Amino acid sequence: MLSRDNLHNYQKEAVQFIKDKKRCMLMLDLGLGKTTSTLTAVSDMLDGFIAEKVLVVAPLRVANSVWKQESEKWQHLKHLKVSVCTGTEKQRIAALFQTADVYVINRENIPWLVKHLGKKWDFDVLVIDESTSFKNSSSKRFKALRKILPETKHCVLLTGTPSPNGLLDLWAQMYLVDFGESLGRTMTVYKNRFFESDYMGYNWSPREGSSEIIKNLIADKCLSMNSSDYLELPERIDIIESVTFPPKVLNAYKRFELELLSELPDGEMVEAMNAAVLANKLLQWCNGATYTDEFGTWSKVHDEKIKSLQELAEENDEPILVAYNYKADLERILSVFPDAVVLDKNAETIDRWNRGEIKMLLAHPASASHGLNLQKGGSLCVWFGLNWSLEYYQQFNARLYRQGQDKPVRIVHIVAEDSIDERVMRVLSDKESTQTTLLSALKR
Repeated sequence: MLSRDNLHNYQKEAVQFIKDKKRCMLMLDLGLGKTTSTLTAVSDMLDGFIAEKVLVVAPLRVANSVWKQESEKWQHLKHLKVSVCTGTEKQRIAALFQTADVYVINRENIPWLVKHLGKKWDFDVLVIDESTSFKNSSSKRFKALRKILPETKHCVLLTGTPSPNGLLDLWAQMYLVDFGESLGRTMTVYKNRFFESDYMGYNWSPREGSSEIIKNLIADKCLSMNSSDYLELPERIDIIESVTFPPKVLNAYKRFELELLSELPDGEMVEAMNAAVLANKLLQWCNGATYTDEFGTWSKVHDEKIKSLQELAEENDEPILVAYNYKADLERILSVFPDAVVLDKNAETIDRWNRGEIKMLLAHPASASHGLNLQKGGSLCVWFGLNWSLEYYQQFNARLYRQGQDKPVRIVHIVAEDSIDERVMRVLSDKESTQTTLLSALKR
């Protein structure tokens, strides 16, 4: 069993930072052991009577397993009793009434918890795992946490992707840390001070010089660490696998992009009511099938990405982790690869993958973006369909490209030429550049 002596120096630094700051954000890259560091700090605070009761808020899959499992791996954490407060309301209430040191709940149930406990709120330490899920200040989960913030003496935010869509993502997270002391008491104040909007008021970009000011304002409350500075990871190879639409499909795609209406090969009509719907429909089109009604009916447009995936499977005699975006994509992939396995909530599926028993594992980025260790099962990741979320993109890739991986990792993007796919790749690159700049500026 691992002991405290096995902690890396960067983990010890994170532990001390949490204890010194009381309210802080740890921007720790994937694989740097933020769960262990946080539990160690929490254990020290409990043992020193600095804290009494800890609440961890995490994505459901992480809440159900990661925190409890991590405490059981380490000798100095084994004494911590962790109560997992997920499931039905009856199960959550029963878990809350257990005598424990750390209570873990999924983020979707935070509004319920705040309402259920009311004035009886007695958690003095709040840990938010993957804090970008609270970046929307208008969300119910953020508003619920905001109510109980004054009751929490210590607050620790954990994330590897603090600003997946730009610096606007920081305000709500930093408010949970310091009640608006650094970036302003409201989102409106923050936006008006540091950003300027386009003439429609929809898109906001940082004013000249404001990015540096923002970084300086939050620097003393944030600890940023990059895995490349501390871990020896194998090479990561990013590959673009281009596919070309047949001429008729390309012409129809271009007409649809301009006219928002098109007839599909099977005679079905597809229509986009606005720009947002159009962007979604175009992504579906790129993958090979688009929905024709609100009931999930879809029509095939082409098989170019399916053919590309078949070629990749034939050329590579190793397990493949495939990211899909739509149920239509999943159905079409399974029709060609009937032995492929869909990632579900069953822990045995993950174990089978890591034992090398699954040749192709199909996963939606939203369900496999946090807390899963898949690096033992393979080193080839294929994006069958892209999405706009940098957080999902980085986290999904990190299921394979993380500590414990001993082979070069290939990230293959199947991209339709002359299409919205290419735009998504550019947007992800721009977002990643903005976030990388922020994290680099906050390194110690």
